[in-house]
Amino acid sequence: MSALLLFAARAAAQSPQLPGFRASRQFAELERWSTLECGVRTFVSAPATFAGSSRTLVVYATPNGNTIEQTLGCARVDGLDWHFDIQHVAAQIRRMREIQPTAADAVVLAVVQAPKLSWPSFRQTQKGADALIQQIVESMAKEVGAERVVLSGHSGGGSLIFGYLDSVDVIPAAIDRIVFLDANYAYADEKQHGDKLLAWLRSAASRRLVAIAYDDREIVLDGKKVVGPTGGTFRASQRMIDRFARELALTDDRHGPFLRRSGLGGQIELFIHPNPGNKILHTALVGEMNGLLHGLTLGTDLESKWGAFGGPRAYTRWIQDEPAVDPTPPAQPRPLSAKSSNERLRLPPRPKDASPGSAFLKAIEPLSPAERETAIRQEITRGNVPDFLRALKAMDVSAADGQGKPHAATCFVMPDYLAVGNDEDFFRLPMTPQAAQAIADACEASLITVKISNDIFQHADLRLAPKPLTKDRETAATFYQHHQIIEEQRKGQPLNLLVAGIKKDVVLTNRLKEKPHRVAIYGWHYSDGKPIQSLYVGHVDWYVDYSHGIRLMSRTVIVDGRETTVDAVLKDSTLCGLLSSEGVIDVGYK
Repeated sequence: MSALLLFAARAAAQSPQLPGFRASRQFAELERWSTLECGVRTFVSAPATFAGSSRTLVVYATPNGNTIEQTLGCARVDGLDWHFDIQHVAAQIRRMREIQPTAADAVVLAVVQAPKLSWPSFRQTQKGADALIQQIVESMAKEVGAERVVLSGHSGGGSLIFGYLDSVDVIPAAIDRIVFLDANYAYADEKQHGDKLLAWLRSAASRRLVAIAYDDREIVLDGKKVVGPTGGTFRASQRMIDRFARELALTDDRHGPFLRRSGLGGQIELFIHPNPGNKILHTALVGEMNGLLHGLTLGTDLESKWGAFGGPRAYTRWIQDEPAVDPTPPAQPRPLSAKSSNERLRLPPRPKDASPGSAFLKAIEPLSPAERETAIRQEITRGNVPDFLRALKAMDVSAADGQGKPHAATCFVMPDYLAVGNDEDFFRLPMTPQAAQAIADACEASLITVKISNDIFQHADLRLAPKPLTKDRETAATFYQHHQIIEEQRKGQPLNLLVAGIKKDVVLTNRLKEKPHRVAIYGWHYSDGKPIQSLYVGHVDWYVDYSHGIRLMSRTVIVDGRETTVDAVLKDSTLCGLLSSEGVIDVGYK
């Protein structure tokens, strides 16, 4: 008997008490968050009462660039990252639980997130990654007493499934179903994926293999083809079909807009959307078209009870109001790049007559906002900047492209926020995005993005707690008061640390196209990594308050060992995920 089957049988007999679980905020559920030693994050959700139940564990691997919180989903609100409204895995599972014939049939959801938001990258860089994936799945099955396990995932999350397949010679009997949601990129005959899947399916008639994909061969983003000549899930699905057709008779028919290939009496079902409009349907297959619900219920009594594959959304009433919150302490900061950084802000030397920060405060207090902006811009561009801010920190980031291929980059960021003065007496200065852009242009730098703001928090050497103020938010005196509060928090710490948690970032975002002449602000992270300010473009671009900060990064970035620029990466549909969580960004402040 396999280790996983033994785990499941023993756990079911013992009926565990689900240690470490707590009640969820909105629904009758129990939940548990954890971060494993290897850096993998997990979220497990179970019905509030299911003692003695027959349990199925649905393991869902997050797609490239998405967190657990985004994968679970929540209601759409202004300023919230769009990733929260595309998969709605939690709501789809709640809909499935709603139509279960008896409370004895419990569905437990486990969402697993790779350390750098990329399962392909995790498998490439983590020693023994496939064995770790197998261990993670088996441990979760044991802990919740699951008799059956479903392996599922979207996009790069499919790499977890293939990692599991590559870790075993024979797929364990406890694996009941495998569901690829536009996620079968890595299917390969030479790795015996087809052999293992067919042997597993033939061992029990109840097992199911479901793959949902679309014709992605010609899709275009920003004038460039997204998929290479051999990549994409259409071609991966065809490789699966060709392999199975060598041993099985496959039937062809239609299921709504999808072309369907079936075999082994329905144990194999592959759905391919022909995509006549040549649209990017990648995420739509999961959320808008109810892909997860379809994949989990196909061939069961629930198949026709929840709604329709292809849409509309069948789970709307089960979408939670707010993003899920991980109550566990944040993981220890990841080390900065091992690469030495000689990158510096390209500014003139600090003039001998330059004012220290406290004196500059007195100079700008009587000025109008417009005059103040001019003074700040002139003072910084002539070189009145502390020396510690000029030396940039090297920070490693990674992401997988649309074909699941991992990429790595080193970018160079300021350790703190733009300030006037010297190392002993300086003043962090909020300013308009136009002034910030002018300063960035003058010193061959770039404003950061939402993703880089989050990356900086994760890499930070020093994380300080936000200290909001409420009075006279737009005055120079309050700017300096907040600066002094930060300095009191930072007391005794060296200046050259990468610091986070002290300001909201003025960022680059595509939402500036929706609302021109606005300032985009994001961040000011709490110690648990959640930002006070979700991405917001509600303020006009002349608005500045004490909480705004300008963190610049060098325009130079090293991608896959080659030097390029931030602008080039942000405009590249293949590489933009290294610096952006919202796809290609081609916008700035004027």
